[in-house]
Amino acid sequence: MSSPLNTEHFWMPFSANRQYKTKPRLMVAAAGMHYTTDDGRQILDGTAGLWCVNAGHGHPHIVKAIQTQAARMDFAPTFQMGHPLAFEAASKLVSIAPEGLNRVFFCNDGSEGVDTALKMALAYHRVRGDGMRHRLIGRERGYHGVGFGGISVGGIAGNRKHFGPALPAVDHLRHPLNIAKNAFSRGIPEHGAEMADELEQRLLALHDPSTVAAVIVEPLQGSTGVILPPKGYLQKIRAICDKYGILLIFDEVITGFGRLGTPFAADYFGVIPDMIVCAKGLTNAAVPMGAVIVKQAVHDAFMDAAPENTIEFFHGYTYSAHPLACAAAIATIDVYKEEKLFGRAATNASYFEQAAHSLQGLPYVKDIRNLGLVCGIELESIPGKPGARAFDVFLKCFWEKGVLIRTTGDIIALSPPLIIDQTQMDELFGAIASILKAQ
Repeated sequence: MSSPLNTEHFWMPFSANRQYKTKPRLMVAAAGMHYTTDDGRQILDGTAGLWCVNAGHGHPHIVKAIQTQAARMDFAPTFQMGHPLAFEAASKLVSIAPEGLNRVFFCNDGSEGVDTALKMALAYHRVRGDGMRHRLIGRERGYHGVGFGGISVGGIAGNRKHFGPALPAVDHLRHPLNIAKNAFSRGIPEHGAEMADELEQRLLALHDPSTVAAVIVEPLQGSTGVILPPKGYLQKIRAICDKYGILLIFDEVITGFGRLGTPFAADYFGVIPDMIVCAKGLTNAAVPMGAVIVKQAVHDAFMDAAPENTIEFFHGYTYSAHPLACAAAIATIDVYKEEKLFGRAATNASYFEQAAHSLQGLPYVKDIRNLGLVCGIELESIPGKPGARAFDVFLKCFWEKGVLIRTTGDIIALSPPLIIDQTQMDELFGAIASILKAQ
């Protein structure tokens, strides 16, 4: 008989550690759409892990690629050295990237990707002789990871309040969520494109556009509870950035790799940024990896400014383009293509939408927002106990219904693997409906 699990030493991320350790929720195996718990129960994964296992758990092609590479070569440096898979993985990623984004800088996750992109943006203007551009603009309720750059341009108060001032010269757009006008919208909301105008009319007017290096946004704000861009909103942001020579960065850590039925949200919305930050679905989460994909003109500015035989960009990570991560990325992108998972997500999006909106009218459901295979269900808060109602649904889904959901405040966020079928969608939303009806 195995000894009881010692939970004392692991300081868990983004978790109520003391609460969790009174009754741990433990996964010990995963395959396809399901986790297996330590007590042998099957848990339907309604969140693709953490928005990341897009091809389903334990895909044999991805597993084999990692195993083969681990046996062949565990590690090789990419500082002044290289290995073939690094270049192959970059080419494979470019093959599905929006047109014009064709240079790839690898890192280890979305947080590192955001900090890399912000450094690139600041340095890009400097190497071009435009060093006055030092200001960065993010968005309220934006989530851009947990590096100091990411929490600076991010706009979630809880991620910032304990750490004091981070980067200077940062400001934030208001987020475009407007429940009063767009409640229970299906797909892209109709109202709110004018929210983009404040970038020019308020922030650039206040700070002077010649001081702004970059604007960073999530095309769809995920971690804050699924905030969708209104029709025309992202197009306006792009046009304003173009007008004033400001770089536009899309944080597609969540939306990349088929979440909206297209390779990237940039494809879905028809708006091409100057940089895309991606991670999560890049390797199906089998090995940590992130990347910044940039337009060639951004890359070439560094190449043109540096003398021959010198380092052009003083930045990188020990594990940039780690061989196992590259093997996972190559195999993952092959799976997406061969199994046509992006198209499958696009096809199933309408059924997912119908299943989501079937919850309208249930107790405490304040709003439902959806796009592609993403859904946010906003609940009315219990007075004096923000977040408690949604977390109670989370616990009951896990323990009573065998379903994994995610919550942020009193919002339930769903983002299942792209392989989910309609029966599993019914199970996912049926579990939530059953619990809400019993509240």
